[in-house]
Amino acid sequence: MKGKGTPILFEAGAGNDGSVWDNILEKIHKVTGTTLITYDRSGFGKSELNPNLKSDTDFGILNGMKELETGLSRLGYDNDIILVSHSYGGLYNLLYANKHPKKVKSVVLIDVTLNNFWNDELLTMRDNNVDISTIPKPSGDYFLNVNYNETMRYARSIHFPDSIPLLNIFPENSLPGLPEELSTRWRKLHEELDDNKDNVTNIIAKGSGHAVFLDNPSLIINAVVKAYSKTLDKEQQIELLPKALDNAMELSIETKMNNRSEQDLNALGYSFLGNEELDKALEVFKLNTILFPDSSNAYDSYGEALLKSNRKAEAIEMYEKSIELNPENENGKKMLIQLRQQ
Repeated sequence: MKGKGTPILFEAGAGNDGSVWDNILEKIHKVTGTTLITYDRSGFGKSELNPNLKSDTDFGILNGMKELETGLSRLGYDNDIILVSHSYGGLYNLLYANKHPKKVKSVVLIDVTLNNFWNDELLTMRDNNVDISTIPKPSGDYFLNVNYNETMRYARSIHFPDSIPLLNIFPENSLPGLPEELSTRWRKLHEELDDNKDNVTNIIAKGSGHAVFLDNPSLIINAVVKAYSKTLDKEQQIELLPKALDNAMELSIETKMNNRSEQDLNALGYSFLGNEELDKALEVFKLNTILFPDSSNAYDSYGEALLKSNRKAEAIEMYEKSIELNPENENGKKMLIQLRQQ
């Protein structure tokens, strides 16, 4: 989808093609107006296998990277770019960002395969449970699996540059079918990704499974829009904000019945708050109270933002409303005591 501004590249997970992103692209493009790129890796979707490659190892992830770079170059999008990935596609983001750190403006990871998850013990376990002989050959699936162990060993020594902002989104529910021990390890490594790193922000997608972009599309749409907004100057950000808020409102109305939209808006508000973008945070938190007038948490968050903006009287009103809706709101009670003593 062509547009103007820093383009956004979407990497699908293992066994998937670019069509998995179809449900969120229109809304992202509507807000950002920038170029959005999806593609099918060799042997998946509409992409045929490269007839010039002969051995199994020729079809490894390094060749996949070469084909990606060639494709972007021919399209004319081999300069500044934003990367978005799901699952196995995170390794492509990792390799590309490591190789082209000055070109990658930011990365949005969606429950990706982290490079340190598959140690040798787990790879041996995987070998005992995956029968490659049952996978049709030649095919993208076959070459992905036959090269899987080597890919994981290669990726262990590679890390995202500290200069690139990472938004790491992962669900509270682990990958389906994983034993408890492995799902705990998966979650723990994701939680630790932002340890002592100023460039990494973790977000837990509550109520979602592995494919967060399907279970909670509004969260992913807003996350990508936010990442894109960071590439704009102040004047352009101001122009983008009304579109982003309109989009957030539409998404909230669409999904109001399952209550995820309230959490999404709250997360968006706190992301603005954390970046000292108080005006944007106030708009989002206020919108949340309008859309969800029965939510104690919405008023509590709005009160916090008002307090940071030195609007004490209004903050008190929001905390009072929050406690009225939820008398068990201990944080709201604590804040009211502190404000009234000042």
